Amino acid sequence: MTPVELSRTVLRAVRRAVDEGELTVAVPARAVVTVPGPGGCGDYATTIALQLARPAGQPPLRVAQILRPHLTRADGVAGVEITGPGFLNIRLDPAAGPVASLIREIQAGGYGHSDALAGQVLRFRIPYDIRAEVVADTLVRIVATQGGRAEVEHRTSGGALAAHGPAPSGPVAIQGGHSEVQHRTAGAAPEDPATPQAPAAPRPVDLRPVPAPEDPTPLGPDAARWALLHPAAHDRPRVTADHLVQRAANPLFRVRYAHARTRALTRNAAHLGFTGVPGDPQAPDTAAALLRALADHPPALRAAATQYAPDRLARHLVVVADGVLGFQHTVLPLGDEKPSAAHRARLALAEAAGAVLAGGLSLLGISAPDYL
Repeated sequence: MTPVELSRTVLRAVRRAVDEGELTVAVPARAVVTVPGPGGCGDYATTIALQLARPAGQPPLRVAQILRPHLTRADGVAGVEITGPGFLNIRLDPAAGPVASLIREIQAGGYGHSDALAGQVLRFRIPYDIRAEVVADTLVRIVATQGGRAEVEHRTSGGALAAHGPAPSGPVAIQGGHSEVQHRTAGAAPEDPATPQAPAAPRPVDLRPVPAPEDPTPLGPDAARWALLHPAAHDRPRVTADHLVQRAANPLFRVRYAHARTRALTRNAAHLGFTGVPGDPQAPDTAAALLRALADHPPALRAAATQYAPDRLARHLVVVADGVLGFQHTVLPLGDEKPSAAHRARLALAEAAGAVLAGGLSLLGISAPDYL
């Protein structure tokens, strides 16, 4: 709940008190809502009782006592306390609102997972090429998030099928100029042998991404995988040292740095004595882009699985990272400012974004360091 929305909530409480005959006063056009001053408590405070005392012909403390139950019953308000001559100190409910619901959904794990490919078995046919193997390896995990299962088989130079088996469940190891594909099943729970089931016929899918112009392994496993996965399959990947440079122009750096920043925010908040609590971040200008990116994660993951395009996930992670980097400066209190419900909610939002980044990088087979 933003201060503007809380101001409207206060005015509605005044209107209810007037409608029920508890106050005889004209409902003002505006109620001032501020951060509590010395001696105050809660997340916000309002002087509406002092403002209405003279026209209502009652002491400010009595007006505050009349308004308190109406405010307490309002949606998004967890409690109201009266301090001083009649200040109403309002504590917000951190669990109220769609943002809190989104954060709790991410915290529960498996955010973006669905049954879009439930019961489907895909057979990826790939050439003996490092990029094709890395793409297929990554798609196995992405397909599993949508309830499907994938297998991989190779084509020889003449086009015939070579020996094949289920696709790997872990990242393809990039070593010595080639990728090592271990044939294992991924994405499906073991079947009960006592329950006979007709196996679904695997759907053949030819994966032929444009090969890398040169060996990417000198970049190291993380940068090499990003170089092969970030471009669309029809684009030739760039195998350059730019993927190793720690600067904003490097998308891989931005994604991993944004994740590391969310971990740093958690550590710094702990030093200040507070933790993240799902709620309204009350920072619409900086939070809006991040919230949109997080809401777009499930369709991006589903598109990556159903369109066999891990680049869709990689590019989406860049959008999430940019949202984090634009939002991070609002999370911690500044100067002598005390942690409020807004700070706790912003921290929870940043942590949720960090979880999405870490999960997405894991699906790509790329590490997500806590320090960078």
